[in-house]
Amino acid sequence: MRKVKVGIIGCGTISAIYMKNIPTFTHLELVACADINKERARAQAEKFQIPEVLTVEELLESPTVELVINLTIPKVHAEIALKALRNGKHVYGEKPLAVTLDEGKEILAVAKEKGYLIGSAPDTFLGAGVQTVIQLIEEGVIGQLIGASAFMIGRGPEHWHPEPAFFYKEGGGPMFDMGPYYLTALVAMLGPIRRLSGTTRISYAERQILSAPHAGAAMTVETPTHIAGTLDFASGAVATLTTSFDAFGGSTLPPIEIYGSEGTIVVPDPNTFGGVVKLRRRDEEAFTEIPLIHTYDENSRGIGVADMARAIVTSKPYRANGELAYHVLEAMHGFHKSSDTGMFYQMQSTCEKPRPIPVGHQF
Repeated sequence: MRKVKVGIIGCGTISAIYMKNIPTFTHLELVACADINKERARAQAEKFQIPEVLTVEELLESPTVELVINLTIPKVHAEIALKALRNGKHVYGEKPLAVTLDEGKEILAVAKEKGYLIGSAPDTFLGAGVQTVIQLIEEGVIGQLIGASAFMIGRGPEHWHPEPAFFYKEGGGPMFDMGPYYLTALVAMLGPIRRLSGTTRISYAERQILSAPHAGAAMTVETPTHIAGTLDFASGAVATLTTSFDAFGGSTLPPIEIYGSEGTIVVPDPNTFGGVVKLRRRDEEAFTEIPLIHTYDENSRGIGVADMARAIVTSKPYRANGELAYHVLEAMHGFHKSSDTGMFYQMQSTCEKPRPIPVGHQF
């Protein structure tokens, strides 16, 4: 079975789970890694037995690497993706696809022009949790879709992240940091978004870093940190979404609930692959836990890359694709634009609802 040769750019914290998981997938072979800090790349290569440690430019120009996994910080996602595409490589990036809509459009246009695939995290919607929910919906267990509610509410990353400042710049905030997980899961379950509305605020103009190594330093906040809105889906379903870095003590609200004419489903945290799925049918008095019916219930980051590599080898469609990622990117910007204008934001893009993964399928 042919394996697609993969190179990773960006050897920070998130790279470890990709490097661990890639050898477990049928169509992937990790052959090189690179980072602006070459010692960091060298350390990861030694830990995960990666054959080559290259500079970023060397990896982008490598004749061996077919697919670049782009794990850089958001503000350079587009720059690296475009260089990789123009060097004749497929690209899969961490979320979001890009910071601006213009960057996202350019990535899709260049990928189409050059004939290479573009994919993007999150791929958590391919895990056993959300895929079990999708199967319940597809089987009609909750009847006609009515709506959903979603909540990502907590304190900001300055409490735990070693470098939290970028979370409060353009392209950051709870919507751009965590919104991709929630919006991608909602689109995977309910289909594409038709229009949305949003209200945003910056609750604190300045925040203090509480985590090492910059504890005590002040950060200026340049992006909204509390966003609430509604979404109208092309399917007719109506949802609400709240994302916040401004609530302390956590939340007792479920991450996502899906409502239908015949019942309600409690969806697990879309930032995980497994979790607990609960169902309450119309004639029942309580929720019942539903066994997960799909394979990937542990941290399976990289499954989206594996699905994309299968598409490269077989020419079949893949799920965590550029059109889905751009649709989610536009929706995130739409919440901010709706708040700024005081009007509904009409989505200009659409995407295919990702196909469910067959039960028992292995990538």
